Amino acid sequence: MAPCRFADGFAPFLPFRCRAPTLKTLFLDSNRRLRNGWWIVLFVTLFLLSRALYTPLSQALRHAGVPATWLEPLRLMFVLLVTWICVRLRGEPLASVGFRLNRQWLVQLMIGSGLGIASMLVIVGLIWMAGGVRLVLEPARNFGTLGYGLYLFLCVALFEETLFRGFLFQRLVDGAGIWIAQLSLALLFAAGHWGNPGMQGATEVVASLDLALGAIMLGLAWLRTRSLALPVGLHLGWNWMQGHVLGFGVSGFDYVGWFQPVFSDRPQWLSGGEFGPESSVFAVLVDLGVILLLWKWRGTVEPAAGEQATRTRVRRERAPGA
Repeated sequence: MAPCRFADGFAPFLPFRCRAPTLKTLFLDSNRRLRNGWWIVLFVTLFLLSRALYTPLSQALRHAGVPATWLEPLRLMFVLLVTWICVRLRGEPLASVGFRLNRQWLVQLMIGSGLGIASMLVIVGLIWMAGGVRLVLEPARNFGTLGYGLYLFLCVALFEETLFRGFLFQRLVDGAGIWIAQLSLALLFAAGHWGNPGMQGATEVVASLDLALGAIMLGLAWLRTRSLALPVGLHLGWNWMQGHVLGFGVSGFDYVGWFQPVFSDRPQWLSGGEFGPESSVFAVLVDLGVILLLWKWRGTVEPAAGEQATRTRVRRERAPGA
């Protein structure tokens, strides 16, 4: 029986009917590189170890008087370190996961932010038209709050997109295919929010669906660009507009915005309620609309840094006498 195509990337972990692997092929693919499944195991192991270090370190820094504001990038630093270790072991730069910081990256970040802001405005506009909410000016509003919101949600977006659309997602795409990667990370992304405040009853159902679709949307943004700029921008614009501008809850957490929502007696599955617009059916509809937009878009795939070097190395390894 010939080896299946899937086996080249991920076979050690799923019972596909392929040729029985030898010890060598269990770990190495046809290019004599470590299989994607083992890279995923390594990444998850290192990430869990980093979380075990993050909690006591962040607590110690707080006890030492370090302001919580300064600690926002700490989670990002840990996940970047884990990612850097993995890509360096593969002989690739950190930029290869989607951090090729150039003019195009910044343009995609701004486009993504604009799309995220517009998407949230459409969601809230639909909730308002349905009589679910009205907005009043927040008495405590100030420009400092808007600036802090950008900083906070940029840290959140960079952390979550590096974790969920970075090395882990990309190894799943290479090893298991796009659909398995998208569905797996969508479930993981939704499950990662199940412990948030207000996640119960109908709210949990609608919010989980929205979060899963949001993950697919963000994954598609990476697939169309092979860069983290567009998904980071989408994530940033969506959360910032939702929380620090319009004053809604963001995935169950409260924020002071420029406006303050006043809810009617409409059901929470329509208005989003205290959890935020992400638990409204209108968020699900907008998710589907953006997914369709990205699906129709041909994209602008930027060659990953280190990709040519990787191809050259593989050709040399395949050369006679190598």
